Amino acid sequence: MNTAELVDLGQQLRVDSVRAADAAGSGHPTSSMSAADLMAVLLAHHMRYDFDRPAHPGNDRFVLSKGHASPLLYASYKAVGAIDDAELATFRGLGSRLEGHPTPRRLPWVETATGSLGQGLPVAVGIALSGKRLERTGYRVWVLCGDSELAEGSVWEAAEHAAHERLDNLTAIVDVNRLGQRGPTRHGHDLDAYARRFQAFGWHTIEVDGHDVDAVDRAYGEAISTSGQPTVILARTLKGKGVEAVQDREGLHGKPLPDADEAIAELGGRRDNRIHVHEPAAARMLHAVRAGHLELPRWDKGSEGGIATRDAYGQALAALGTARGDVVALDGEVSDSTRAEFFAKEHPDRYFECYIAEQQMVAAAVGLAARGFVPYASTFAAFLTRAYDFVRMASVSGAGINLVGSHAGVAIGQDGPSQMGLEDLAMMRAVHGSTVLYPCDANQTAHLVGAMAGLEGVRYLRTSRGKSPVIYGPDEEFPVGGSKVLRSSDRDRLTVVAAGVTVPEALAAADALQGQGIAVRVVDLYSVKPVDRLTLRRAAEETGCLMTVEDHHEEGGLGDAVLDAFSDGRPVPRLVRLAVRTMPGSAAPDEQLHAAGIDAESIAAAARLLVEEAIVR
Repeated sequence: MNTAELVDLGQQLRVDSVRAADAAGSGHPTSSMSAADLMAVLLAHHMRYDFDRPAHPGNDRFVLSKGHASPLLYASYKAVGAIDDAELATFRGLGSRLEGHPTPRRLPWVETATGSLGQGLPVAVGIALSGKRLERTGYRVWVLCGDSELAEGSVWEAAEHAAHERLDNLTAIVDVNRLGQRGPTRHGHDLDAYARRFQAFGWHTIEVDGHDVDAVDRAYGEAISTSGQPTVILARTLKGKGVEAVQDREGLHGKPLPDADEAIAELGGRRDNRIHVHEPAAARMLHAVRAGHLELPRWDKGSEGGIATRDAYGQALAALGTARGDVVALDGEVSDSTRAEFFAKEHPDRYFECYIAEQQMVAAAVGLAARGFVPYASTFAAFLTRAYDFVRMASVSGAGINLVGSHAGVAIGQDGPSQMGLEDLAMMRAVHGSTVLYPCDANQTAHLVGAMAGLEGVRYLRTSRGKSPVIYGPDEEFPVGGSKVLRSSDRDRLTVVAAGVTVPEALAAADALQGQGIAVRVVDLYSVKPVDRLTLRRAAEETGCLMTVEDHHEEGGLGDAVLDAFSDGRPVPRLVRLAVRTMPGSAAPDEQLHAAGIDAESIAAAARLLVEEAIVR
């Protein structure tokens, strides 16, 4: 396309953005209009993509980080022939593929869900890492960001990581339109302020008038020719460009234009230009799934000294990586603690060190998953809270990622509460479609690590720091959604439901109570979500009382998971919860468990009270 044609295409994208928002009665047309010329030049001259084959390994990848500008994205899809005008008019409607913020669940050309600002660039870093280090098919990753979201710390985690990894296949395009939702952005149109920041992280920067299509065209060409570092194009634009009533004016964010017909006329009327996007280069996938036999590590039941579940995780993950070439691992600079280092040593080409940047770590996992890999991302359970919005948005994307939180609960001991994951089960249970697993021994951990690779959505595995007894044999099976009944008789007077570190404590308590003539049932609820409803209901019917014991805060953890088994309207059984109810300090692990009231002695004492056989001395 020549200059005039590019200008006209930009106007078409503006008109269709206005029309879509007007049909919906909501949306962000002014945020779309500012970036219309940037998108027009990218699609017409620089992006390589086959819209009939979105899975083509040579396709460039585009991420709309400013997801609220979805009218522009959908106008672009219409211009390339991926959707028609009738579908454009369904924007934001019930059942429409064209949601207010785009998601890959609905549209095959969308790489990741956006709308929570500050996430597009970090996820794009993950996609670019896949392209550069794993696939090596030569595709580029383009990210359209808004200037407002550059206030997010996650953007700068991404900026540093991209420069460190020398991702010259990544180009960020920043639509610097000066206006946020409630008024001006921090730096307004000061492109140099943004440039200095990106340069400090090691990026190649280009400043450009975002409405000069020839200048934008040259900027894209410069980005493509830059090697050894990522490029950011800082484009000065005007929000609502082309319509005098809204151009560069405050108070119009997220609103349809006051008079769409008048605005369309001012923009030159409707057009139906068709963009012929360049075909991707011939490419083939270089990471075909290697379907070898999985040889999980094995430990003998009752192994002397016990095995930490974090150790079992690391060994099982390394074995899984040997069996499957699509498995990758990421860690937040604690791989010697999470034991992800076992994978790193055996499969260094598929290991990604993300340093202490948990948002970038989870985002990179989402990006790698978008490219067909099966990521396992690990850090301390407590530190995953920093990345929770990325976990939430991974669910919106339908991304298949495995998260592993180690050093959970008060059982870590002397390090104190800043290191203790005491909220993680609640946090992960609340994620739509998630799976939450909490193994108590090495063989159970290994089997669950393998099972996670075949699940969908967000999967979370909670591991522990200290050594645990090996309760199960290596050939035991642990279906997701199941549980294990470890003690049972027809004389049971209550059921103790435990998981992870509280399982051996519950067993020790049951043995002590048995010696006093009190029979109790013990259930290992290793699958916290989905929960084993049938086993729990049977236990309630047969023993009359359930007692949950968890190394977690009372809210949202094991106790609430057990209650889910009775959410169908049936009577809720007598339920007693033992959980961490105070703010811990520093103490030895056994002291911590006792202080929290979740060790064997505390469980036995609570059980005696429940069956009214407490001994008063």
